[in-house]
Amino acid sequence: MDKRKLGQKGEKAAVRYLKKNKYKILETNYRTKLGEIDIIARNREYIIFVEVKTRTDGQMLEPRFSVDYKKRRRILRTASCYMNQFKSNLQPRFDIAEVIVNERGEISINYLDNAFCQEENGYAVF
Repeated sequence: MDKRKLGQKGEKAAVRYLKKNKYKILETNYRTKLGEIDIIARNREYIIFVEVKTRTDGQMLEPRFSVDYKKRRRILRTASCYMNQFKSNLQPRFDIAEVIVNERGEISINYLDNAFCQEENGYAVF
């Protein structure tokens, strides 16, 4: 399976996971000139910006580690654009959905609530 199809499969699985867990999906693949956010969802307390990282089984590093400083900064800036465009009283939260696809095509998801956040002096991660 090529990388793009693998990513799409992971994003669809993450959307199903979120819906199953009572999240309302607001946007998928939200894009601005500053970047893209894979999934934007909400629950009663939060507006959630989800970065989906999909990998095949057996890779050395967990997918979350590919969400580096530059990627987190891009997500935070894009989320700020979204929040300015669509006003909300909900608190923003930044999650990561790690999607693993095994050789039989079976999917497992490790969902990280509040995976990173913006702080005054930088970024806190995991």
